[in-house]
Amino acid sequence: MDPDVFPGRSYPLGATVYGTGVNFCVFSRNCTVMELLLFDRAEDARPSRVIHLDPERNRTFYYWHAFVKGVQAGQLYGYRAHGPYAPERGLRFDGDKLLLDPYTRAVAYGSNYRRSAAMRPGNNCAHAMKSVVVDARGYDWEGDTPLQRPFAGSVIYELHVGGFTRHPSSGVLPKKRGTYAGLVEKIPYLKDLGITAVELLPVQQFDEQEGPGSLSNYWGYSPVVFFAPHRGYSSLQDPLGPVNEFKDMVKALHKAGIEVILDVVFNHTAEGDHSGPTLSLRGLENRAYYILDRSRQAYYANYSGCGNAINANHSIVRRMIMDCLHYWVQVMHVDGFRFDLASVLARDELGNPLRDPPVLWEIESDPILAGTKIIAEAWDAAGLYQVGSFVGHRWAEWNGQYRDDVRRFVKSDQDTTARLAERIAGSRDLYHQPDREPNRSINFVTCHDGFTLNDLVSYNEKHNAANLSNNQDGSDANFSWNCGHEGPAEAAEIEALRLRQVKNMLAILFLSQGTPMLLMGDEVRRTQHGNNNVYCQDNALSWFDWAGLEQHAGLLRFARLLVRMKLGYSLFQQEKFWTSPAGPDVTWHGVHLNQPDWASQSHSLAFELNDPLHAEHLHVILNAYWKPLEFELPHLPPTQRWRRMIDTALPTPEDFTDPPVPLAKNARRYTAQPRSVVVLKAENR
Repeated sequence: MDPDVFPGRSYPLGATVYGTGVNFCVFSRNCTVMELLLFDRAEDARPSRVIHLDPERNRTFYYWHAFVKGVQAGQLYGYRAHGPYAPERGLRFDGDKLLLDPYTRAVAYGSNYRRSAAMRPGNNCAHAMKSVVVDARGYDWEGDTPLQRPFAGSVIYELHVGGFTRHPSSGVLPKKRGTYAGLVEKIPYLKDLGITAVELLPVQQFDEQEGPGSLSNYWGYSPVVFFAPHRGYSSLQDPLGPVNEFKDMVKALHKAGIEVILDVVFNHTAEGDHSGPTLSLRGLENRAYYILDRSRQAYYANYSGCGNAINANHSIVRRMIMDCLHYWVQVMHVDGFRFDLASVLARDELGNPLRDPPVLWEIESDPILAGTKIIAEAWDAAGLYQVGSFVGHRWAEWNGQYRDDVRRFVKSDQDTTARLAERIAGSRDLYHQPDREPNRSINFVTCHDGFTLNDLVSYNEKHNAANLSNNQDGSDANFSWNCGHEGPAEAAEIEALRLRQVKNMLAILFLSQGTPMLLMGDEVRRTQHGNNNVYCQDNALSWFDWAGLEQHAGLLRFARLLVRMKLGYSLFQQEKFWTSPAGPDVTWHGVHLNQPDWASQSHSLAFELNDPLHAEHLHVILNAYWKPLEFELPHLPPTQRWRRMIDTALPTPEDFTDPPVPLAKNARRYTAQPRSVVVLKAENR
């Protein structure tokens, strides 16, 4: 018996630092022998020490634990769990594999890491990621706390931490490109744009080597562990560097008034299907952590489309998810979460959809999370679609219907006008709860998954050959239109039309009731050259090219003013639906007042917003027809006149005038040019 190893205790899970050492604890029900391995360096092929945990002395119920005196923060470690390898019974123990602690707060690895080594028989210590002991105490937050901004006053900017500053044009020093520190250097840009929250694509430690062929997993929807910030986004590569650099980023964003929302992936892991690597959960307690095929337990249910599905409503897994969310809020100070494929979390241990999923209700009602934003991608890869029917009274939802209906209207599809009106007015047809807050609809036209806004108006078809999947990956339902030419076009009239269509979709996004989300780079027409699934493209194809700020300065100005309008008008920050008795007055029109055209062949709509309490009165004209249309204007009192604020058919800076330009005295009509959006504001003469 080692004199510096004591029984320890079964809580808290993970590695917890005390004054004289560290308590280690990990869950495994069916393991017969558990070993704790300590390492000096991430590249080490052999542990500096192996501690055998005694099943009598170091085990309580299903928890293995030990207190090791003298160990402190920064220590590298891992587990080896021995037990039956019986896939037909759902057991996949492999005592040769070094396993990450599911509760580790940091992960260490270098060029030594090989995903393939965890898939082959034999010892993989030389090529494995190692867990890191982290002490949460001691970091100087300088009084920082989460911002708790309401949805009604929020504009979300979805960005990829790596892709935001990796391009040489970012001006960030090479060491900091694509890192948390690099993002900090671009906070002035985000502040100037006016957004109030960044939604970060996954930063939970993921496996970059899970990509097709020689390509990487760029997006990060391939988690290895859930508590650790991704090491690949840190300019500090010491064992504790990623944790501290992530905290520095959050603190700096908060100082600028910008919230941090994490895109979290609790629906699957990088261990993949039955042929995948043994990295952590699979080797510790496969039957608990994953939903197995109900008839063949050697295989995995695949509701995520990524090879496996987390068994989120198992008591052990549910506790891990809650502990993880608490950690990111309490220790890392994040402001909220967007749950990738959240409908997977609504399934039971057999994969059946639950009416009242325990884990989702627990997230909804948890007091520690009460002030956070919780956003669901309310569908999964196996057909469970819950937009409008997701559980709870707090959950916001990505509104996929909004995306599709805006795209289809702007490209002049049939049967879109009535549907667009519903989306603009908060999607009341989807969200029936009488007390629902309309801003829980997260409105977006583009996101990381699919075409960028520029490509939406430049390509009819996806061009994904670079992904090495014969152009079979990525969605075919893009509702895009190339404006007459596939890809880059030299013709001035095509380029002008594309720019107008981009402005049309941006304008509709910010004129709608709900919380707008803008995709990184759409404000400067970032292109992926027609690739609508760049999950494996860690290169200039997916990076933010900062040259766009100068090349598309007019569009950037337009986007800034839209954000300012959204946050400056009470009309767009209402917490009641416009169509409810307690909301502002909304009146639908067509080319004639009070006569909206809901016919399937209609391509035009107008609406009037009036909030007398805040003296705000707007008239919005949407012309998706390919010819000019003359719209009647509402009558105003003799003391007021209509002023033009937005007309997307005009060149910059006339496309958004600040202050608005007065129309002719007693103007009764406005001619909206083909495929344009117009916003008029009633003001005193």
